[in-house]
Amino acid sequence: MNTLPLRLIAVALLLCACSRETPPTPGNDSAVDAAGNTPASEFTARANAAVAASLPTDTSDIADAERGLIEREQGLVIESTVTGRRWSADAFSFLQGEAPASVNPSLWRQANLNGMHGLYKVAEGIYQVRGYDVSNMTWIRGKTGWIVVDPLTSIETAAAATRLARKHLGNDPVKAVIFTHSHVDHFSGVGGLLGDANTDGLRVIAPARFVEELTSENILAGIGMGRRASYQFGYPLSPGVRAYVDSGLGRQPLSGTSSFRLPTESIDRTPQEVQIDGVDFVFQYTPESEAPAELTFYLPAWKAWCGAEIVNRTMHNLYTLRGAKVRDALKWSGYIDEAIRRFGDMEIVFTSHNWPVFGHERAISFLKGQRDTYRYTHDQTLRLANQGATPREIAEQLELPPQLSAQFANRGYYGTLRHNAKAVYQFYFGWYDANPANLDPLPPEELGKRYVEAVGGAAALKAKAQAAIAAGDYRWAASLLDNLVFAEPDDTEAKELLARAYDQLGYQAESGVWRSAYLTGAHELRHGGTVAAMGVKNGAAILEHIPLDLFFSAMATRLNGPRAAKEEPFSINFVFTDVNETHVLQLENAVLHHHQEPAADPAAVATVRLTRPFFLKMVSGAAGIRDLVFSDEISVEGSRTALLGFFGLLDAADGNFAIVTP
Repeated sequence: MNTLPLRLIAVALLLCACSRETPPTPGNDSAVDAAGNTPASEFTARANAAVAASLPTDTSDIADAERGLIEREQGLVIESTVTGRRWSADAFSFLQGEAPASVNPSLWRQANLNGMHGLYKVAEGIYQVRGYDVSNMTWIRGKTGWIVVDPLTSIETAAAATRLARKHLGNDPVKAVIFTHSHVDHFSGVGGLLGDANTDGLRVIAPARFVEELTSENILAGIGMGRRASYQFGYPLSPGVRAYVDSGLGRQPLSGTSSFRLPTESIDRTPQEVQIDGVDFVFQYTPESEAPAELTFYLPAWKAWCGAEIVNRTMHNLYTLRGAKVRDALKWSGYIDEAIRRFGDMEIVFTSHNWPVFGHERAISFLKGQRDTYRYTHDQTLRLANQGATPREIAEQLELPPQLSAQFANRGYYGTLRHNAKAVYQFYFGWYDANPANLDPLPPEELGKRYVEAVGGAAALKAKAQAAIAAGDYRWAASLLDNLVFAEPDDTEAKELLARAYDQLGYQAESGVWRSAYLTGAHELRHGGTVAAMGVKNGAAILEHIPLDLFFSAMATRLNGPRAAKEEPFSINFVFTDVNETHVLQLENAVLHHHQEPAADPAAVATVRLTRPFFLKMVSGAAGIRDLVFSDEISVEGSRTALLGFFGLLDAADGNFAIVTP
């Protein structure tokens, strides 16, 4: 008879403890802590106890998560060379025993599973380093070396994961790297994987439009998206029972050093059969799913399918809280169905996050659950929308059927049914819900002032909010107080009351990113300050490699339109002497156009001759006005004053804007 190893039994007991019907133990949750976080209220404790009592009883995912462990590095610490921030596995040692009242017990369970860090053997010749980042690094044995999939978010985390892998897998060279999709946690650590190794002949494989889509996220929208990501991943929060617990998809990504490699090969169709270092791959092209540019692949020799990020041990995002292009739920579900039909003999499913699924029947059941979660969300949202329901109304009433909600992998640890339903609505209908009152509403500050006045002033509003908090009605309290904070941002009592409401909403959240968003909002209300946008850092690494036309598209998004509107039309030539390219920029109607041309525009107000690296220093701020005027690395024909004036029209790349205050 098969039995679980003792360590799995211990883990099972730990995780199953969350499902007892007794309320979570408050522990030391009886007073405000040093960071100002309030204890879980009796309403939150009861809500979380009810969740614990309702959790599914299946524990097969516990065995899957720990299966194949080769080594768990003790005392794991990774430090960012950029910020000095330290990521420590021991910082999550509080994840023991039953969930405290301040953590949703379902999220507590998921965090324990995601916390099983180490090197794992998925099959003979397929290995994963998990728990060193929010994503996984996968090593596939080739004939003469290794094929590595998704080298994590930063050089620091990738280097640490690589050291562990090399310790057990040897030092054969990396022959190929596969970027499964265009999100930064799947390519930006490539420098930590490769280090100083000779990479001549290295194959870098990615989906079609990979560079364009990662530029869209990290360069065009990167500053705003990076700031919002600080809320999604709780960057100001320390690990703890009243602070950061887990993202639901994996551990908190370290804000470290970014790197990049341009792909050498593109996947643009299904099936696309490619042999890599003697290993047969069958690629599936899955654009406009979890990412605008994404692929999966099947390994016939192992009967193993890498689902990249279109399947996970959680419901994913059709809309991500950091902001991104809304995903196509119908296509997403269709790609999973296609994989079931095309690779129907699979025995293993492994992914870019969480842990694998083993066995044919369990793999197919898992995929069907994921497939139908996205399809149900899509179909039922449209059913209700076609009956006139608005996004908020749909989100309030939509629930997964028992067949799907009974599977842990379909629960909202990362994405949630509430915000995914709104995403489906947005995909088809946009932001407007057809109610004219919502066509041109007042902006937050003005609305807040009118709202406070309408309810009888700040004191009356705070009294209503305090009553709502006392009754456990935290959503209503947050709505009231948000208006007051935007109307009177210096009202410290209002900010503390709003933070208290956010505390409880965060403690009750099953989604790791909802918890982080609420608790980061509470942190900033109490302590102020912001975290530098990840997008600025990621963008700098990418800019070194992307084509110059994408470079100038990014520059156009920094043009200050109102200032530019005061300028007469003009053009500037940029001649890059090291890459033999000429780009003509034209300002007209407060819009910056650019074209790569065979020759400079003779009517331009200035012609700049420079190298690409110096241009990068200019737009990143590493080179200042003095360099622009005096550096030997640049020559200017025409008006230097006009050139300086042009750069003065570009806003600085600063992502430290306020979110929970005006």
